[in-house]
Amino acid sequence: MNSIEESEKSEKAEKLGDSVRAVDRALEILMAFTATDHRLTAGELVKRVDLSRPTLYRLLRTLEHKGFIVSSGEPQRFELGPSVANLAHVWSAGLDIATVAQPMMRRLWEATGETVSLLVHQGAMRTCVAELPSAQPLSFKRGVGYSTDVTLGASGRVILAHVASPEAYLGGEGARDADLVAYLDRLRTIREQGYEISRDELIKGAVAMAVPYFGGDGQVKGSLAVFGPGVRVDEERVRAIVFVLKEEARKLSQALGQR
Repeated sequence: MNSIEESEKSEKAEKLGDSVRAVDRALEILMAFTATDHRLTAGELVKRVDLSRPTLYRLLRTLEHKGFIVSSGEPQRFELGPSVANLAHVWSAGLDIATVAQPMMRRLWEATGETVSLLVHQGAMRTCVAELPSAQPLSFKRGVGYSTDVTLGASGRVILAHVASPEAYLGGEGARDADLVAYLDRLRTIREQGYEISRDELIKGAVAMAVPYFGGDGQVKGSLAVFGPGVRVDEERVRAIVFVLKEEARKLSQALGQR
């Protein structure tokens, strides 16, 4: 290879490297926005992505031209644009929560030996969309398609504890004010601790442990639950299972887009 060819090859490699770095920096800008900080000034962005202002503005202009960023106001603020929404729609349209959750459910099943269920929040109900039954002779299971009131059971209350207005799901005929206050207090406790446990509630002799999982919009989407017989699932086992449940629910939420 002569010196001219070597120079051309080096120049191409350098341009490719510059292009990759530009893409990487542009993605860093997009990832700097969060649900709580969705409108940022250039100064705020500079602190988050560690770029010079000229480089930042150059990339912002490109992103704005392609609809990934929009700007407005004085001082000028930037926020994510319609192209991001389009990508989010395409991604969510092809999202199958039951498929996404399989690795997390499998690890839970292997770690606990008990029945593992994935439930989704659907209006006033929560529905089982995937389940791995325990292989042990004495076990409990619901079955895919099982649906019941979201106000009932550990896997329902742990969802309701994270909705915007849980009161909207309560207060049916015959409900007393004292009962509602006690129930809302329980939801606050569940929200603070991040899990819920029930014993002998919907199935006699069963213990249910559940944690919530969330989507990219930060909203609760459903619950991940483990069911087992009380004779086998004592308090020590409950604590161990809840620990694993929380970790796998966190991974599921991340897989669904939560940051």
